[in-house]
Amino acid sequence: MSGDEKNIKILFFGDIVGKPGRSAVKTYLENVSENERYDFVIANAENASHGFGLTEKNYHELSSYGIDCMTSGNHIWDKKDIFNYIDNADKLLRPMNYPEGVQGFGSRIFECGEYKIGVINLLGRVFMNLVDDPFKIAEREIKKIKEITPIVIVDFHAEATAEKICLAKFCSELGVSLFLGTHTHVQTADEKILNDKTGYITDAGFCGTIDSVIGMEYQTSLNRFLKGIPERYDIAEGDITQINAVEAEINPNTGYTSAIKRIFCSIDKVEKDENE
Repeated sequence: MSGDEKNIKILFFGDIVGKPGRSAVKTYLENVSENERYDFVIANAENASHGFGLTEKNYHELSSYGIDCMTSGNHIWDKKDIFNYIDNADKLLRPMNYPEGVQGFGSRIFECGEYKIGVINLLGRVFMNLVDDPFKIAEREIKKIKEITPIVIVDFHAEATAEKICLAKFCSELGVSLFLGTHTHVQTADEKILNDKTGYITDAGFCGTIDSVIGMEYQTSLNRFLKGIPERYDIAEGDITQINAVEAEINPNTGYTSAIKRIFCSIDKVEKDENE
């Protein structure tokens, strides 16, 4: 890398859960110091609208905060207006391994100054709804993107730890820059660099109310376990939210991650706004 070039600094937010999560992310980004500025910001937004799905209104809201790319998962279809706007939402990804013909895009290449960043969104199959093989689709798409840019980032929205680790190793052998697990909403303490090139974490965690059951209100969550009867989840409210995120530095020439760091912080006094 020449003296004029520097690493690309990436920030990835774990699953944003409801209004508390959106407010926490907004506050966090507003308070990033000049020395900590990020070149590219990604967030998993499949739970951003009252915990299930993403409305068009909240899509634009998150975009206005400075988020460059929004990934998702199995809940992306929960708000039905998604079908009206997903094809035109140029920052939004849905899992690529849904069957052919499903609306939306599973990967995109984004402009980042003079560089390009490829982002792929995939869904796990263990303990999840049946979807197409993420390994075969990852292999095909990674090779395709690397013909354009060496920087490739994967959000793998999956339940099983073993499935995440195995796909991460597989993707690392194909030259992926950064591999981030999402879905469980519990941040894991295993951030590392695989094969001296791929930044990895099993789960980035979630952004939302800290006193909760993965972002949801305790009593309704308890009732489902005690009674076994479906009950509508409610977003947990509270004066303290949390940010779970991952920061990574990527060499723009090689596409390799040179540093990765977990971020956990709490934010007092959840901002009140009119967004649902």
